[in-house]
Amino acid sequence: MTTLALPATERRPLIPILVALSAAHLLNDLLQSMIPALYPLIKENFQLDFGQIGLITLAFQVTSSLLQPLLGWLTDKRPWPYAMVAGMGATLLGLMTLAFATSYPLVLLSAALVGLGSAVFHPEATRMARHAAAGRQGLAQGLFQVGGHAGYAIGPLLAAAIVVPRGQSSLAWFSIVVLVAMVLMSWTASRYSAFRRAQPKGQGDETAAHGLSRGRVLFAMTILILLLVSKNGYNAAFTSYYTFYLMTRFEVTVQLSQIMLFLYLLVSTFGVIIGGMVGDRIGRDRVIWLSIVGSLPFALLLPHADLFWTGVLSVIISFVMASAFSAILIYAIDLVPHRVGLVGGLFYGLSFGLAGIAAAVLGALADKIGIVEVFRITAWLPALGLLTFLLPKSRRG
Repeated sequence: MTTLALPATERRPLIPILVALSAAHLLNDLLQSMIPALYPLIKENFQLDFGQIGLITLAFQVTSSLLQPLLGWLTDKRPWPYAMVAGMGATLLGLMTLAFATSYPLVLLSAALVGLGSAVFHPEATRMARHAAAGRQGLAQGLFQVGGHAGYAIGPLLAAAIVVPRGQSSLAWFSIVVLVAMVLMSWTASRYSAFRRAQPKGQGDETAAHGLSRGRVLFAMTILILLLVSKNGYNAAFTSYYTFYLMTRFEVTVQLSQIMLFLYLLVSTFGVIIGGMVGDRIGRDRVIWLSIVGSLPFALLLPHADLFWTGVLSVIISFVMASAFSAILIYAIDLVPHRVGLVGGLFYGLSFGLAGIAAAVLGALADKIGIVEVFRITAWLPALGLLTFLLPKSRRG
């Protein structure tokens, strides 16, 4: 069986840069998560159905999905660390547009602008984390993504505490968060640029060491994309519709449903860092297997549980599945290590795009068969994780 070797190096991870990237990721994703967290409020204000709610997610995710690979390809040729700051400007514009939107088309435009900010941020930040990892890719991606997971968890909580009781226009207050993020991203970009200039020419450039043919690389990439379909399709049901599921099935308040969504998202911050470190030791393919297939029995139980056990099972699912994306991303970059921006942009873009398409499809399906039945159907998606057996085995190099 062919194995996929992981790069090793004598350098130590650049922890200050990784922590700063994680904090920037937190602020970036906090702002992104405000959109789905406000769906109940937006649905009521504009009298929308589930299909229209799904299109809001689609506008955000597809904008990000289409642009991230292109931007990643461009920055592979000419890295531009300060692109993150420019991207955050698009996020600021989208946030302010949403705060004062008076029509559904403006809501869609604001979601697309926030998606643009995400598209700019992720490829370059992924490259920075890769170069700062010193071979500890699981640790580096774990630290980087724990910020994103924390931001996605905090966003709904802030939405429930601030925006829901005070109204849509109170979103404008979060422009302060955008300005803080822009300052932090500027500092990170300057430190990273200085680090890269200090390196001897050619040092830090990676070449593939796995010995796989182009056909095998393409086959492995296809399997990884199908695994993303599994993970993001199921996760889309939670991020876009978990609050509606709870309110429909258990008749809970919006605030309680937001808190339960917060718990679902918060637990993933622990899972992603643990999964990253475990992946450095046992291999990415094993982490992918444990993350996706391991969540299947709990996903199948969830639609039959009462309110208490729904909360418990959702937390378990979130923790188990959390490290799947970082493991998939690192595995993909290890296949083509000289195209970090392109692969990072492609897989982040696919992640967002697949989630957007899934949200739109699930929203339309929910209008026909009900949101509870949607959760019964999507519970089978983690079964696609069985495809992990077809990947070349990874090992610690």
